[in-house]
Amino acid sequence: MIIYLHGFISAPASKKARMLQAYMQARGLGHRFACPALPDAPQAAVAAIEATYARHAAENPTFVGSSLGGFYATWFAEQYQRRAVLINPAIRPDLGLAAYLGPQRNLYTGESFELTRAHLAGWRALVVDPIEPERYLLLLETGDEVLDWREAAHKYEGARTVIRAGGDHTLQSFPQHLPRILAFAGIDAG
Repeated sequence: MIIYLHGFISAPASKKARMLQAYMQARGLGHRFACPALPDAPQAAVAAIEATYARHAAENPTFVGSSLGGFYATWFAEQYQRRAVLINPAIRPDLGLAAYLGPQRNLYTGESFELTRAHLAGWRALVVDPIEPERYLLLLETGDEVLDWREAAHKYEGARTVIRAGGDHTLQSFPQHLPRILAFAGIDAG
């Protein structure tokens, strides 16, 4: 089972979420994919992920998180001793997103919200350190224009790690990683 967690101002309609879902559906594994819509408020996002996890806990889910979703995936992986695949993950959104306080618009739903200090405090409360590196597969590209890939490489030192030169925050090499993601999750893609 894969629980995909999208990033900040994103949605289940994101390109990577749809690509992973289609890849799994093409192999008869669509029923083993879930992607909750994550509200902007950290506590509400955690509640949405928690509800999805509760429905699939018996299926030994692996979290797959992109950017802010990778931050949440880390919290859940450590909380429930699960595996997680992290795609250019946010390390400290409470610090990195502080420069963006104010009005925001979701890229997929068009929903507007106000990014506030309460968001930052909520993310600060979810920072996990140290982590158990053997739980993680870390996928990074050095051309990430949003987050410094070196911060993730440092935090998850000892994890299975793939670092590609170039690329960007969307992880341009994502399609090449699909078999690796399913293998890490223990899913036989046939």
